Amino acid sequence: MPGPVVDVLMYHSISGVGGPTCIAPAVFADQMAAIAEAGVPVITLDDLVAARAGGPALPARSVIITFDDGFQDFAETAWPVMKRHGFRPMVYLPTDYIGGVEGWKGIGKPPRPLMGWPCIRDLSIEGVQFGSHTVTHANLNALTPAQLREELATSRREIEARLGRPVVHFAPPYGLANAAVRAAIARHYDTSVGTVLARATDRSDILNLPRLEMFYFTHPQRWRQHLAGRGGAYLLRRKLLRHVREAITNPWDGI
Repeated sequence: MPGPVVDVLMYHSISGVGGPTCIAPAVFADQMAAIAEAGVPVITLDDLVAARAGGPALPARSVIITFDDGFQDFAETAWPVMKRHGFRPMVYLPTDYIGGVEGWKGIGKPPRPLMGWPCIRDLSIEGVQFGSHTVTHANLNALTPAQLREELATSRREIEARLGRPVVHFAPPYGLANAAVRAAIARHYDTSVGTVLARATDRSDILNLPRLEMFYFTHPQRWRQHLAGRGGAYLLRRKLLRHVREAITNPWDGI
């Protein structure tokens, strides 16, 4: 793979509820410990943008940690673990649901609570970064141009107003963002992450950065093998299985 390689990790909920959008707390803690033990640097999306713009070069290998949806268990369970390791994660927020519970397609049972603004402000002060995950967690591919602008611009304005910080990073719900949507995202944000299962390189589209769904790496040894550079065959197998699954199911069945 040419140039630096970045594993952009994708998480949702850190809890024992079960399902593909939940990672058990003990498993998550072990995944973070494995990163620290392997000595792989944890960088931010700002670092990636700066490197693309000619700033400081990225390490040969690094990790970016991202969370979709802003669940309350991020504050209670995930952040204390990452804080101990000195890791700075990115959390993408669907602004209409802040302080409430998830209410979109594919929700957990029972619906999981999201963090409120006071909690989010405190985390921002402590070093957590926040991006937009739209206003209503909508399928952006299905919206009119006016609705799309509303989802992209309003969410950014609210997060910036609440936190007093620029918001330049985005994650489309369900990973759904066609070419027209990505062009609209580019008018509002510097980066966007998707659900393409791959490692990011300097050739990756910065408006559709691939991520690793960490549900696929809950086995401790498998994750350590990946961090040691010996996980290529497993990742390829997971990608092939996903292609098969997507060919026979509705893409809305994903996360």
